[in-house]
Amino acid sequence: MIFIVASLCLQIVCAVHVIRSGRNQIWLLFIFLFSLLGCFAYLVLEVLPQHWNNRHLRTARAQVAVKVDPERAVRDAERSLDLAETAANYIALGDAQAGRHRYAEAEAAYRKALSLGPGNDWGTQVKLAAVLFERGESAEALRLLDAAPELPRGSEWDRRALLRARILADLGRSAEARALFEDLVERIAGEEARCHYAAFLLQQSDTYRAQAVLEEVERRARRMDRTQRAAQAEMYRWADERLAELRKA
Repeated sequence: MIFIVASLCLQIVCAVHVIRSGRNQIWLLFIFLFSLLGCFAYLVLEVLPQHWNNRHLRTARAQVAVKVDPERAVRDAERSLDLAETAANYIALGDAQAGRHRYAEAEAAYRKALSLGPGNDWGTQVKLAAVLFERGESAEALRLLDAAPELPRGSEWDRRALLRARILADLGRSAEARALFEDLVERIAGEEARCHYAAFLLQQSDTYRAQAVLEEVERRARRMDRTQRAAQAEMYRWADERLAELRKA
């Protein structure tokens, strides 16, 4: 009896959705004629495709894919290289290895791409600088960044500037790093720059400013939905933990 009632309720919900959304009303026949099977077909063929390209849904799918098969991007890049050893395929392999935090392998792939390319591939050179920084080779990373041509202000300039600020901090050029961080946190969308700045401030023992920055991260995070936060869950967890420690001190 409960199953029949639940089935009827689902049919009514689907039928109302068909009418309100203006879909082909032939679906009403399928829904009421085939019961649950008709509802399932309607949801799969009509409702889900409409939302399949939703940004939040794409993010969720990507997160699930990484958890289920974290090596897929690496395997795909390696298969592409088996077919053709091109600069683009080596860059894809470098991106996949960097995503798995295998910076030595990523460095090798990016260097190979640069050797195969026509030259002046500044985008790949910046990626190489990023993995060199992660490997602790900050001086070489800064040299590569300095060799890249100056860009107009925009998202790519901001991305490079954030990397530069982190490198400068690692090299002990604290005043330069702080000035660059202060500029970036006012302009870059998202909280990555603020979290890196807070980490730098904590290293400098400037707990007052670090707490203010982390509280801003907390305020902004409250406006996000769960999917948006999940995309950088580890970063937000770190921020929450550091802020809790500062508030206890």
